[in-house]
Amino acid sequence: MKAIMVEEPFKVRVVEVEKPEIKAENEVLIKIKCVGICGSDIGIYKGTNSLATYPRIIGHEYGGEIVEVGSAVTNVKVGDYVSVDPVRSCGHCYACKIGRHNVCTTLEVTGVHQDGGCKEYLVAPAEDVYKIDTDKIDKDLICLVEPYSIGMQVNHRADIHEGDKVLVMGSGPIGLTIMQVAKSRKAQVMMTDLVDSRLERAKEMGADIVVNVSKEDLKKAVMDFTDGEGMPVIVDSVCSVTSVPEALDLACAAGRVVTLGLINKPSEIAQVEITKKELTVVGSRLSNYRFPEVIEGFESGALTPDKMRTHSFPAQDVEEAMKLIMEHPEQVCKITLTFD
Repeated sequence: MKAIMVEEPFKVRVVEVEKPEIKAENEVLIKIKCVGICGSDIGIYKGTNSLATYPRIIGHEYGGEIVEVGSAVTNVKVGDYVSVDPVRSCGHCYACKIGRHNVCTTLEVTGVHQDGGCKEYLVAPAEDVYKIDTDKIDKDLICLVEPYSIGMQVNHRADIHEGDKVLVMGSGPIGLTIMQVAKSRKAQVMMTDLVDSRLERAKEMGADIVVNVSKEDLKKAVMDFTDGEGMPVIVDSVCSVTSVPEALDLACAAGRVVTLGLINKPSEIAQVEITKKELTVVGSRLSNYRFPEVIEGFESGALTPDKMRTHSFPAQDVEEAMKLIMEHPEQVCKITLTFD
């Protein structure tokens, strides 16, 4: 079968690999329909993702059709379309025991730490697959459940609810998922970016206010939006050295700040910014069993992945897709690859 492999930085090609087989009674065999290209895939391609090893079959946003099930599988059947959670955890470390397997001590993510979904067939544990109604959502969009699960996890970590005012810093794909989930919870959301086209998309997808921080004063915009109080909830999806201190400064007293950054360079943070306002500052990583909530949002229309996908390519044209992302990032929000 065909698979997309990054053999080394800047070298990606379609290769022939052995078709996988079910080896355990709780496994399913999936014919992959679509895969989303994520920033971490680009990092693997560019050689900047420190978590990946080579060669690597990429792809952690994927979905497809069940074509075979193990003898103990009861949650799905042959013919079902499913999205697949890429998080693999040990089940017995402290994080797993308290129900937070997304930060498992020995966490692995398919497509990063182990081979992923950019291939014609894939075997997965049945507990990690979630049925989706393809009468209500395009089959070529089922791979986007995974990035929306990131946004859902952030909303849980921030405890976003009706009446909240939320600042999402950054209008890339993850920022958009965070915003749409927050809007589905009846929050008001302000989005920032440096690129007008991204802000236009954010507005189209539901943002209440958008701010181009290269042209406008963000602090003034925040104070105008909150009647001079500061922002109750801030999510930093920019993830730069300076964005975390900025988020702490913009937060109101008793506010909540969520950071998604994985950079290992330190930010200069004055403890007083956290203490005097008694801020709640938390991290958010991956997704902690959020797929069912996302699928419900897809099927109800509360979440609109079709507005986030800007391009789709046949899997064999992966090099063309990577080139577009690298050379014209302003034109791209989310690219999907299709296997037919």
